[in-house]
Formats: sequence, structure tokens, C-alpha cells
Amino acid sequence: MKPSLSRRDFLKTGSALVISFSLAPELAFGQAKPAPLPGSLNNNRMLNAWLRIDADGSVTIFSGKIELGQGIGTALTQVAADELDVDLKRIKIVHGDTALTPNEGQTAGSQSVENSGTALRFACAEARDILLNAAAAKLGVAANVLSVNDGVCTAPDGKTAAYWDLVADADFKREAQAKIKPKAASEHRWVGKSIARRDIPNKMTGGAAYVQDVRLPGMVFGRVVRPPSPGARLVSFDEAAVGSMPGVIAVVRNGSFLGVATEREEQAIRAREALKKSARWKESASLPPSGDALFEHLMTKAKSEDSVVNRRTSATAPSAARTLNAVYTRPYQCHGSIGPSCAVAQWSGGKLTVWTHSQGVYPLRGELAKAFAMEPSNIRCIHAEGAGCYGHNGADDVALDAALVARMTGGRPVKLQWMRDDEFQWEPYGSAMAMKLSGGLDAQGNVVNWRHELWSYPHSTRPGASKGVNLLAGRHLEKPLDPGSPPYIPQPAGGADRNAIPLYDFPNQEVVKHYLQGAPLRTSALRTLGGYANVFALESFIDEMALAAGADPVEFRLRHMKDPRARAVIEVTAQRAGWQANAKGDGVRGRGIAFSQYKNLACYCAVVAEVEVDRTSGKVRVTRAVSAVDAGQIVNPDGVVNQIEGGIIQSASWTLMEAVRYDRTRVTTRSWADYPIIHFNDVPQVEVVLLNRPEERFLGVGEGSQGPAAAAIANAIAHATGRRLRALPFTPERVKQALA
Repeated sequence: MKPSLSRRDFLKTGSALVISFSLAPELAFGQAKPAPLPGSLNNNRMLNAWLRIDADGSVTIFSGKIELGQGIGTALTQVAADELDVDLKRIKIVHGDTALTPNEGQTAGSQSVENSGTALRFACAEARDILLNAAAAKLGVAANVLSVNDGVCTAPDGKTAAYWDLVADADFKREAQAKIKPKAASEHRWVGKSIARRDIPNKMTGGAAYVQDVRLPGMVFGRVVRPPSPGARLVSFDEAAVGSMPGVIAVVRNGSFLGVATEREEQAIRAREALKKSARWKESASLPPSGDALFEHLMTKAKSEDSVVNRRTSATAPSAARTLNAVYTRPYQCHGSIGPSCAVAQWSGGKLTVWTHSQGVYPLRGELAKAFAMEPSNIRCIHAEGAGCYGHNGADDVALDAALVARMTGGRPVKLQWMRDDEFQWEPYGSAMAMKLSGGLDAQGNVVNWRHELWSYPHSTRPGASKGVNLLAGRHLEKPLDPGSPPYIPQPAGGADRNAIPLYDFPNQEVVKHYLQGAPLRTSALRTLGGYANVFALESFIDEMALAAGADPVEFRLRHMKDPRARAVIEVTAQRAGWQANAKGDGVRGRGIAFSQYKNLACYCAVVAEVEVDRTSGKVRVTRAVSAVDAGQIVNPDGVVNQIEGGIIQSASWTLMEAVRYDRTRVTTRSWADYPIIHFNDVPQVEVVLLNRPEERFLGVGEGSQGPAAAAIANAIAHATGRRLRALPFTPERVKQALA
């Protein structure tokens, strides 16, 4: 579908171009009928779990989804403000507190606005109806004659009743019905506007923004000493020497778990160093081969559970005139959070309170309850943002660390922070993966068969995902806690096989997953799970097929794509980037395009990347990236742009630089020197076009651009140099080797 000027409106907002348009009637996708209770209302049915009106004129909304820098706190208040007809300034939001907020599981998979926003939209629409009827009864008029402005209901005769004057008459302690239809897009005052983010001011001014900034009366400081390698066992350490150091309150040992609490933070760091020097460990060589040998190991030697993820066959498709094969690889990669993981824990009267940057306070509470053999009701987990936190990093693990140390401090709260080497060596990594693709072209250059095989370790070992206790310290205790088996994540979202099923119209296709369960290194949810690697492989191979067919990459994609929304983002991205069909690279500069719909059910995103390749040093620089995005109805355009820009920049770093290094015994990545990331002077110019569809449902956007950006960079390098790189990351050494 090519958007026409007669059917769309252009709006410039910030650095993004927003295109608002609706499809022709024959192409329109109707809003799916809501479930009995839409979004997260389905599992949190009480209306008062979602909002509260106070007599002081304030409105508080509650969300089990947490703010971790993606801007959902602002977006959710926009949704609520529109449905309630109140000013944004009146609305407070509480995120992720097991004593206050609904249980929405994990904040993951780009589902916060989709699930929590939908729940709040229906809850607030219903609350507004209750308040209007209460006001009508008080004023002696029909509810439908009242007008509402900033929470004040006005009757035709001028009499008024404000929401906060109706608190006693408006009963929210009832099960939500979700029968009140939310407002049409044309009635929105806040949704669709770029509103300044609520979470930014403290971060920009050095205010108390993160869990690392939490300060409590009587608080002490903790550190842990981790084993030097997976499977290592603590043999001995000098407890007396460390216990006599200045400020030391407690030295905690439980099996191979070793921690310390002190009066001051610098004392905790010194005590940790002393513990590390005196500790003696028994180690074993338990890690797989590294480098290129790892992928041969994954594909030929590692034990796997094999399954067909998707299969389609056609009896009428022509036979292949030419067949291509390629193998693509992705190494273990880190979250690389800017601030190492941190938590604050306090025991009081047999109850535990934890301030945590976990993305799932309820699952974490359940895991802590199992670890300490307690009732979950005796544990409270309160979310506080982490500095640079996303995905399943060490946020949950450090909560157990802090709680274990805090048991020995006589009720004083403990702030326990990991050191940088803890983070690099022990956070759960994004799994190494190998993808083997093959495809056939008919005599006209059309794809007639397609096969995608993938090998991967688990991509989600989050708390609450198994019957065990999957917190790091649990496996180091004297009586180790079984982490349990990683869950199987089915399609359509998928885990290792996320985005492995092509959206293109290939008549014969098969996707096969080789699931490697016994991960020698901890693996879990790094942003996009398997989607980053699968899109990298799939969209790189599409370009290889287009080249073999003698076709332009944009035309080749559109030829095989029926979904009008997918076609639109590809076309708009190419148009905005100034794509010239069949243009040649000059040996140094090139451009590439790639597309995906995240999880095949969230936002549509295409990226054009432009690169420069230094043929002497082998360094690749992404100079410009252009992206068009369809996320359904857009709540906060600037927030969507932030997410797409951030995803492209992060993907450029993953794609060009990032890989965890290890030998047969230990992880050797321990500092930023061992794990380079993109620098500010290498960040590309990024342009984002938003295809706003106000009548469509919200589509998650936070993980939409990472996969397409990686493939676009790979395709741009191939376009520039004529050499195809298939092994991530594209380091200068690999580029020089390819050019040679």
C-alpha cells in the first residue's frame, strides 16, 4: 500500500515526522473486540486497583508495569487524563509496588502501553461514567447533559460538582465491567501529543532518580564476592581479618555465597577486596569453546530439543532454479547497564521489604518467598528505577543478595550494589545463536522455498518463570536452590525463535528450532530475545536472495509482501531515506534496508542504514539511519521516537562491537575495556517517521528497531564493499578479513 496525500495528514513533532492516516475501507483493520476484560484488567479485575480520586483534588493511577526509561509513566498518564477529562498535572502514578499496584507480571516484550494502557483506558472510562452519574444525582440532572473540564462536572444551569467532592458517592471498590466505550481518537486532548517525560528532570539534574540513590535511616552498605567462575566452590577465606576492618558490621557466608556489610560504602568496597584476596576456590573447566568454534559446537555437538516451529507447503509453486545457503551467528552479549545492579533490603518483625529495579516485583516477591520459606504476604517489593536497566540483568539477583546480608544487620537496611566485574561476569547474557538459512528462487527470481534453522540456549530465565528459585545467590548457598527448568515460550511471541517466521509470502517455508537447554553460561532476556539475531539473519538473507535474483532490495521485499501495513513502513522508509533503486556502492559507502514486525504481532519497523567502511582500519561507521514505524495508535510521539532511536543506536553497538569473552573456565570480560560499546562520536544521525493509526490498538514499540537495524547495517556493508559479513559483531578485524 502506498499512502496517498489525500488520505493522510503530516505533523512535525520534535525530530520525527508523524503521518496520520487510515486505510481504505477494503484494507481497514477493525479494532479487535475486547476480551471480557481487556488488557491487564483481565487478571486485575477490581476497579480500585487501577485508580483513586482523593479529596485534595489529585488523581492517582496504579500500574504493575514499571518505568525503566522507556517513558511509559508519561504515556499512561496521558491515557488516563483523556478518559477521565482531567489535566495531566493532577495525575500521580505509582509503579510496581506489591502493596499498592496490580500484578502485571513482568515489564517486558514491549507490552506496557498495550496491556497496562489498555487496562487503564477502560478502567478510567468506567470511573468517569461512575463519577458522572454521581454528579448527576447530586445536581438533579441527567448525566448526559453534564460537561466535564478538568474533573469539574457542570450542569446546563451552571451548577457544578467536582470529582473530588464525589469521593463518598463514587464507589470504585467493584469489579470492572469494561462496558463503557473509551473515547474516539478525535476526542483526545493528550493522547497523540509529545508530552515532556516525567522521569527525566531528576535524571538530568542529579536528583534522586534511581535505586542507587535510595537513602534510609540507619542504612548500611553491602558488597558480595562472587565465585571466579561458574561452578566454582568456596573452600576457605579469612573471616577474622575482614571482620576486624574499619566499619565492618557483618561478614556473611552461606556455602559459596560471601558478602559483607559496613557503615560506609568505601569500607564495603575495601572489605570486598580483602575477601576476594583471601578467598580460595575450587574451579573446573566447564565452559564451551569460544569464538567461531562455539557455533560449530552449538550446531553439531550440543544436545538439543528439536521442533518444527512453522511449516507451509504449496503444491502449485514452481520448482527452484537456484538455491542459496548461508549461516549467520551471534555471540553471547551483555546488557551492559550503566549503573551496576543494586537493591536495598530491610528486615523488620519477620517481614522483608526490598527496594528493587526488578522488572517484575510480584514474580520477584514469589521467588524471595521460596528462597526464605516465607509467605509472600510478608514480603514487599517496591520498584525504583535502575541506572541503565532493561531486560533481565542482575536486578533480581541483587535483591536476594541484599536480603541475605540484611538478615545479619539487626534490622538496619542494607544497600547492596554490585561492582562492575560482578555485572559483566554474572548477569544473565543474551544467548549465543546460530542461524542456518536456505532458499530457492524460481526462473523469474521469486522465492519459492525458504528454510530457517536456529540453535540457541534459553532466552528467559526470569523469576517466576519456573518452579524453582532462579536467583543467582540461590545456587551458591550451602543448600543450593534449584533454579528449575526454563519455560517454553510459544509462538506467536516465541523466545529463541522470535521473529524466525517470515512475514513474506513464500509458498514453501519451514522454521526449525534446536533448543539447547543446558546453558553453560547464564542466559536470559536481553532486549528482543531471539528477535535480534533472527531478523539479522532473515533480512540479511533476503538481501542475498535479491542480489541473486538481480532485483533491488526494496522492490524484492515488496514483491513478496502482502500485509499493507508492512508495505507502508518499507515504502515510507525508502522514500524518506532517498532510496535509489539498484544504486551501486562505491567500495566505501553503502546503504541497506531491513524490515520486521516485532514478534510478528507488535510494531512494524523498517530501517535504512548508511555506512562508511574504512578499508585500512576495518572500522565501520553508521552515518545515518532512517526508520518508519507503525505502532498503531501513538500515545506520545516523542516517546516512540525515543524508543526507536535508542533501539537503533543500541543495535549499532551490538552489531559492530559487543561480544562476551571467556576461556574454558572463566568469563574474561570484566570491564568496559573488555567490552567496548558505541561512543557518542560514532552515534549516527537518526530520522524517524511515525505512521500513526489513531483507530488501531496500541502496538508495543520498545524492541521494534534492534533487529532491522542490525540487518540494515549488514546489508549496507555488503552494498558498500561487495563482501557479506554473517558473524556478529562486525569488528574491524572481521571486516579486514572479509575485505582481504
